[in-house]
Amino acid sequence: MISDYRCFFCFARAFEVLLEKENLSLTDKNTFTSQMAELYRQSSGCFSAPAFARELHVALRRLTCNADPYKEAKQKSNDLVLGQYHQLKAQILQSENPYDTALRLAIAGNIIDLAVCSEYDLPAAINKVLSSDFAIDYSKELKQELSMAKRVLYLGDNAGEIVFDKLFIEAIMHPNLIYAVRGSSIINDATIYDARYVGIDRVADVISNGYDAPSTIFDCCSSEFKEAFMQADVIIAKGQGNFEGLFRHSPKDFYSLLMVKCDVIADALGVRKGDFVIKKVSSVQ
Repeated sequence: MISDYRCFFCFARAFEVLLEKENLSLTDKNTFTSQMAELYRQSSGCFSAPAFARELHVALRRLTCNADPYKEAKQKSNDLVLGQYHQLKAQILQSENPYDTALRLAIAGNIIDLAVCSEYDLPAAINKVLSSDFAIDYSKELKQELSMAKRVLYLGDNAGEIVFDKLFIEAIMHPNLIYAVRGSSIINDATIYDARYVGIDRVADVISNGYDAPSTIFDCCSSEFKEAFMQADVIIAKGQGNFEGLFRHSPKDFYSLLMVKCDVIADALGVRKGDFVIKKVSSVQ
């Protein structure tokens, strides 16, 4: 996993916003901030952003008794992109290369990440990804492997973004594709409810990874997910969270599809913040 001191300050800014939204007392805010600092101190030397995020959200839920502080935001994201579904579908079908267009739109959808920024410009991201080169481009290799794969596992990321995943899955048209989401609510990451709400269950088999981190931490996932992971011929992992959790800790190679939204990930990939990436990542084996 990626360990970087800069992640702590990113979390501090994000949770400052959350604490204000929950309208907690000053005592409660100070208590939570102390817990955050202590958790970071305890993890010194082996800091994992996805694991740290999970622990912080567990602590926040305990403090606020709010099991899903992003519930309304997730619903708005799903409805926003669903409202554009038919337009985006037509754009894919009318393009010269439907696979490439659908792939690019799937990556554009990765901008919907409330863990990084509470506001985003989706139309700008779409325009940029459709007119830009990928900083790392394994799109041809991915297409070739998909054409030969008997089983495909697609790891989803955020609510709203998953509508773009649905469009890409429809473009792939693979007969044996499993779509995996988080085990329960965490930030604006997609759950079984979100996947069914946007209709991914109509184009793929949907499962949970069995864990509530905003990532895929393989050792913590359910046996059902691990079996699907190990049996897959191609694994597609969307977003920074999945990349962080699997990077250097995946038992199999995987394709990472993401928009780079922070300098930490940019440094790990050797690209710039804001770049679009399709990278085949080697396993730890």
